[in-house]
Amino acid sequence: MVTAMYPGSFDPVTLGHVDIATRASVLFSKVIVAVYSESSKEVLFSTEQRVEYFRNAVSDLPNVEVAEFQGLVVESARQMGAKAIVRGLRSGSDFEYEFEMAYMNKKLAPDIDVVCLMASLPYQYVSSSLLKEVVGLGGDVSGLIPSQVIKALESKIRSKS
Repeated sequence: MVTAMYPGSFDPVTLGHVDIATRASVLFSKVIVAVYSESSKEVLFSTEQRVEYFRNAVSDLPNVEVAEFQGLVVESARQMGAKAIVRGLRSGSDFEYEFEMAYMNKKLAPDIDVVCLMASLPYQYVSSSLLKEVVGLGGDVSGLIPSQVIKALESKIRSKS
């Protein structure tokens, strides 16, 4: 039985994130989607909202849990009993960033491995930042974000304008 942690800010959760969590749920006996509560990025949604949206999006996956975390990823992974950290990769720039992070995490926690899953083709270009920009410009992001999150995202972006 191996537990994996899938950390991120998930602001908002995308179907690309859900795809990574779904595929990780096949590889690991338990996956904990860990929503970072101390993001250095400016977030639209509260930690509680991000947890709720992701929890709803994976409610059909019995071995996937969603929780918030803070501090170092590897320390939170240890506290959660995870032996692996799952990361999704969309492009070469993602690889370079994750490569450096994986080595730093290995230095900090040699007992925890990083497992990278390539983004599925329909989601290779999808990022939360890009989707927020598209919604802000009035574009349609259906099929890229869970349907219950689209309305909340549109409302949040409209209220900021």
